[in-house]
Amino acid sequence: MTDANDDKRRCGWCGGDTLYQAYHDNVWGRPVRDGRELFAKLCLDGQQAGLSWITILRKQDNYYRAFADFDPVAIAAFSDADLAERLTDPGIVRNRLKVESIRRNARAYLAMLDAGDDFAAFLWSFVDGKPLIHRWSRLDQIPAVTPQAEAMSKALKKRGFNFVGPTICYAFMQATGLVMDHLTDCHCFDACVAEAEAFAPIGAKS
Repeated sequence: MTDANDDKRRCGWCGGDTLYQAYHDNVWGRPVRDGRELFAKLCLDGQQAGLSWITILRKQDNYYRAFADFDPVAIAAFSDADLAERLTDPGIVRNRLKVESIRRNARAYLAMLDAGDDFAAFLWSFVDGKPLIHRWSRLDQIPAVTPQAEAMSKALKKRGFNFVGPTICYAFMQATGLVMDHLTDCHCFDACVAEAEAFAPIGAKS
């Protein structure tokens, strides 16, 4: 798609919203190595269940404020009263199960660390440690779910995470660069392919 404000071609899903375009250009599909950052992004992706991602993107700063910059230790210590207070915050999605899921996921994340598991290596293991580079020419070619996303979902649930269904996991994989799904005519395609190809492998297949 051609942006109304410039001549750059972008993947059609980001439309003409400047916030969405900036996310598409600078974040989506860029490989993330840091476990804390991956934890935050996984929690945020879970918040979009039943909603559009732009809804969460517009509230992202509010989530970081409400949830201690996604510090797992701080979140894991939240009391039920702390969570109830978040449910009064109009800056986030005030869904009880979704709010509770962030604390649950923080505790699951810390349990993995306590067991000696590296969260980033665990997640990257589902793509053998390097980004999967796809070469889609149309949006309707991009899957909503893949076997890797299904395997990730199953493994995360086994470790105590929730709001991590296969569709959410694939959206997360796209967002964090585990898979590179920019369309071939997108202006980000070549740069993201180069970044994916240069990515130093992390982890090992689980």
